[in-house]
Amino acid sequence: MDIGKKLKELRLQNDLTLGDLASRSELTKGFLSQVERNLATPSIATLEDILEALGSSLSDFFHEEEETKVVFSTEDFFVDEQEDYRIEWVIPNAQKNQMEPILLTIHPHKSSHEILAFHGEEFGYVMKGAITVIRGNKKYKVKTGGTFYMDGKISHHLYNHGSTDAKVLWITTPPMF
Repeated sequence: MDIGKKLKELRLQNDLTLGDLASRSELTKGFLSQVERNLATPSIATLEDILEALGSSLSDFFHEEEETKVVFSTEDFFVDEQEDYRIEWVIPNAQKNQMEPILLTIHPHKSSHEILAFHGEEFGYVMKGAITVIRGNKKYKVKTGGTFYMDGKISHHLYNHGSTDAKVLWITTPPMF
C-alpha cells in the first residue's frame, strides 16, 4: 500500500490543503508533504493523528475493498447446449446480481424454455435472425436490431420462426435463468 498517496487522496477528498491538515493535526506542512511523497514515514501514533484530522481511522484507512471483476471474456462464459437452443451466461454468478444477461441462440423453428410468470422485468435485443415473443396468447415478431421489453407477469418464451439460428441478448431482473 502506498501510504503517502492514500493520505494525499484522503486529504484532497476532504478539500484540505497541506496547511489545513498541518493545523488540524498539529504537524508541520513540510513533514506532511514528505509523508505524502513517501520521503518520511510517520509513527503509528502520528498516522493516527493525521487520520483523525482527516475524519478517518487506522482500521478504515487500511481496509481495502475486494476488487470486483468488471470485464469478462468468452473464457468466463458458462454454456448450456440444449437440443433447441444454447444459453451462454456471459456474467459468471450473475444470479447474485440485480440483473442477469444471457446470450440465447435459438435454432431454426425451435423455442426457448418457457419463463413462468414472475415479479420482474426483461429486455431483449435480437442480434441475429428473427424471433417471435410468445406472451400468453399474444405474439410479437422481432427482427435483427429490434428489441423487446416487458414485465414478467405473464408466462412467455421466444420462438425462432426463421430458417437460420437467431441470437438474442436477453436480460432479466431479478435473475431468472
